[in-house]
Amino acid sequence: MNIQQLYEFCLSKRGVTEHFPFDEDTLVFKVGGKMFALTSLSKWEKESPAINLKCDPKVALELRDNFEGINPGWHMSKIHWNTVTINDDVPDRKVLHLINHSYELVFSSLTKKIKTEIENIEN
Repeated sequence: MNIQQLYEFCLSKRGVTEHFPFDEDTLVFKVGGKMFALTSLSKWEKESPAINLKCDPKVALELRDNFEGINPGWHMSKIHWNTVTINDDVPDRKVLHLINHSYELVFSSLTKKIKTEIENIEN
């Protein structure tokens, strides 16, 4: 997976916006104003890409046990976030699944009003 594929996949989700709220390096994807994915552009340039994704706490522990490339979220809540190393032992298909999981977790936490606004966005 490359940064363009990741970028396009995240932005293909309904209601997703991109931001640089922390610095010029950390690309953040949000839905309804809440983060669901973060990645360092410089790490992609240095060929050590990773992405922070929200995750159900029970699932997060299981994933960490099963994949060397999935660890507690770097600079994030270690309970609710994982850092997934891209192009490691985590297949691209699994990374995409984890992005979807993160998106759905965040989307489900939004207010009914915001969810309805997002659902009414034209693709």
